[in-house]
Amino acid sequence: MSEGTKDKSIFIGNGVTFKGSISAPNQAIISGTVEGDLVAKDVLIGASGIVSGTTAAEFIDVKGELNESVTSKSVLIVRSTGKVTGDVTYGELEIERGGKIKGNMKQV
Repeated sequence: MSEGTKDKSIFIGNGVTFKGSISAPNQAIISGTVEGDLVAKDVLIGASGIVSGTTAAEFIDVKGELNESVTSKSVLIVRSTGKVTGDVTYGELEIERGGKIKGNMKQV
């Protein structure tokens, strides 16, 4: 990550719980728990990451859990350990074997 992107990204570490809204111009990397809205250019949810709330991004990569309302304008990837539940809107969708999606789905 270059110096120019460090200050425009957020990282929620394993064992950390954040309650509230997050807006990051670049990446949001979630290995802990977020309870609230999350808006970023790219959202990367690690295997231990859990997000409950409205999530919106260009690109979303899920190895953990993503719950409630999900909007990925470009690509949503659900990895083999990933679980997405709720209202899901996506441009393109990729699900690895073992990945789970449950809810209403809409392609844009």
